[in-house]
Amino acid sequence: MLAGGMMERLKAAELVAMIERVFEPQEGDERVAVLVDRPDGALPDNDAWELRRTIAADWVRELRSGSADHRFEVDLVVYRNVRANNADLPETAWLCDPDSLPASADGPDPSTATTFAEILDTHRLVLAPTELSATAPLKVLSKIHSCRGATMPGFSPAMVPALRLDYTEVNRRVHLLKNLLDRAVAADLRFVVDGDDTYDLHLDLRHRTAHASGGLLPEPGTAGNLPSGEAYIVPYEGELDGDPTSTAGTFPVQMDDEVVLFEIEGNVATSILSDGPVSKKEADLLRDEPARGNIAELGLGVLAAFGLEPIGVVLLDEKLGLHVAFGRSEHFGGQVGPERFSSPEAVIHQDHVYLSKIQPRINAAAVDLQFEGGEKLALIRDGDYVYPF
Repeated sequence: MLAGGMMERLKAAELVAMIERVFEPQEGDERVAVLVDRPDGALPDNDAWELRRTIAADWVRELRSGSADHRFEVDLVVYRNVRANNADLPETAWLCDPDSLPASADGPDPSTATTFAEILDTHRLVLAPTELSATAPLKVLSKIHSCRGATMPGFSPAMVPALRLDYTEVNRRVHLLKNLLDRAVAADLRFVVDGDDTYDLHLDLRHRTAHASGGLLPEPGTAGNLPSGEAYIVPYEGELDGDPTSTAGTFPVQMDDEVVLFEIEGNVATSILSDGPVSKKEADLLRDEPARGNIAELGLGVLAAFGLEPIGVVLLDEKLGLHVAFGRSEHFGGQVGPERFSSPEAVIHQDHVYLSKIQPRINAAAVDLQFEGGEKLALIRDGDYVYPF
């Protein structure tokens, strides 16, 4: 058992099997980097973060101790946290001994740093069990450096069972949903709040290709979440001249005990229709950072069908069912990138997951896909898929 009360740990053979299954490594894919971000004065440490770094160090030690039984060389890479989920990674990082991790981001000697570019050029396979999501920047960087990245933001021991799923079947279901999203020109979502008030959101899906994140990353230049199990697409953001987006409606999100109502026009949250302290805070954030209001993703997770329950961490929870995200989208093929935000620290891609255990006041009553010619498909009713997988 690791420090922090970890109940399950992956041994060397399981880690090797996971790397082989996820990446299908080829010749030249022998070096693996395990990335961890470090707390600092602006973003202090917490118990879950400390445990996550302990897990990462344990993985490196396990793989090194079992090196006679596999061909992988493994390094632990430490970098200063980037203050926000999916913000760009820093220029430099450190290769560290798993038995002597620095206490904070201010610990490593700057003169011993290595550029992230060099790390990604020399480590073709990347595991990133970080505090803040590195998914967006690694999707971009993996294409530049021809590496592959499995991003695991917020990873916890509770996710270990999800790493042992039959990802062949997960991948099959995800690709069925991807093919539906590729064909769809729109999605209509209906939400019911407190069993009474109904809100509709229309998402324009034209001019877009969906993505499949089925837990398999065999191609160089790709990055995605692990655990995995979702198909997702960026709604059309209206960037083509003379062809505005039709995304519009009212989008309810439960934050703490309050339901915040976002008014959506032109694929962007333009105002808050609800009252309350959280609503006021969200209105202030939208005013100061309009790019936060971009509808950046419609996601369809499948892992609830495999018996998994939400654990309070987006990395896993979003893979369970319906989710919609605000913010950065260019890493998924959209048009809103870090340059649309006021600073690197303000960049965000924030998912909202529609499961009763996460947003109990909101029921995802219906999700219907529209296709060319007016054909419609009932996909979700009362939070569950009605599509016959």
